[in-house]
Amino acid sequence: MPTRKQRRRRAKGRRHEYEYVFVDEEGNEVEVDPDDVRAERAVSRNGRVRESSRANVRVQAPSWRRVAKRGLIFAPLMFVTVMLIDSSLTLPQVAVQTVFLLAIFLPFSYFMDSFMYRRYQRRAGEPAAKR
Repeated sequence: MPTRKQRRRRAKGRRHEYEYVFVDEEGNEVEVDPDDVRAERAVSRNGRVRESSRANVRVQAPSWRRVAKRGLIFAPLMFVTVMLIDSSLTLPQVAVQTVFLLAIFLPFSYFMDSFMYRRYQRRAGEPAAKR
């Protein structure tokens, strides 16, 4: 449901009378029926949204190299998190806990990448990769 501010803006935009014209090849201004403009605008908006939302999404095939890079990004964050959660641990103990978390995180991350890739292939209609 639109807010009061959104309703006021929409009403303000509809309050004004606009003149719909376009310029033809000869340079003359030709009036256009406002109903035709609304219909074209609605179709183009829907078409653009569908195309752009699906055209920009490209899920890459899963790879251990990408997972390792992700692990290098998250390892310091995990280290700091473990340190903040349990301040009684020494640095070697925190490091062991971080390695344990990475041992769980890396295979799970690869599994999620492969799941998303298979799902993307199914939606795109591409045949599944042979193993």
